[in-house]
Amino acid sequence: MKLLELFREHLKNSPLPTRQRAGAAERTIAGYVRDVMAFLRWWERETEPADWRNPIERVKPPKLPDNPLPPVPLADLQAMLATCDKSLAGQRDRAILLCLLDTGCRAAEFVALDITDIDLAAGVVTIRHGKGDKRRTVFLGAKSRRELLRYLRLRGNPTDGPVWCTLDGTRLTYAGLRQVVRRRAEAAGVPVPALHSFRRANALLTLRGGADLVSVSKLLGHSDLAVTRRYLKLETSDLAEAHRKAGPVDHWVR
Repeated sequence: MKLLELFREHLKNSPLPTRQRAGAAERTIAGYVRDVMAFLRWWERETEPADWRNPIERVKPPKLPDNPLPPVPLADLQAMLATCDKSLAGQRDRAILLCLLDTGCRAAEFVALDITDIDLAAGVVTIRHGKGDKRRTVFLGAKSRRELLRYLRLRGNPTDGPVWCTLDGTRLTYAGLRQVVRRRAEAAGVPVPALHSFRRANALLTLRGGADLVSVSKLLGHSDLAVTRRYLKLETSDLAEAHRKAGPVDHWVR
């Protein structure tokens, strides 16, 4: 237990803002414990020390809360979209909001996209360097492609370089993307959504639309279905709808 207390004390002195420390503390501690466990087990196997007992063998990582980040509410998203005018900035921000939801990209993957990564005719988007440097394919629907094309036309139909740019023409950064979302939320008078909430909304809405869990997992770039299951904690309304569609008595008992 002393080890866990040491990790908690370390987090108290972390440079992260207090709000972020509170939300990430237990997950970060669990990660620390797993890393130390893995190292000590490797060292034990490699060196085979005599009369040595692994000091962390009985330490259990803290139980993680099962409370995934809520998805961006669709009503809030619609209000944010309504603040986007037909200027370059307005059209860019409208395309960003729609494409961020439609692709389910991580924010870092999203700002790293180049024009050559997107086939606008087919709606195919290639993520060349996803988490773990893994490559995958995601997709854009007709509405998102239309808004993205309008934005690129306002930019002069560039054929290469970054998809998402500042008004000065440089690549939009993670911080810049966060500022775009913050500005639109404040203009709409709605709570500022986290960038990752667009990704969870993508996953939930895709699942509700009829996609299977394996397909959703592949689109998200998860290496394990267990991660996707935690990510897609269904609401009571989802379960009620599932029962309405497939309840055993209504559908099988006569």
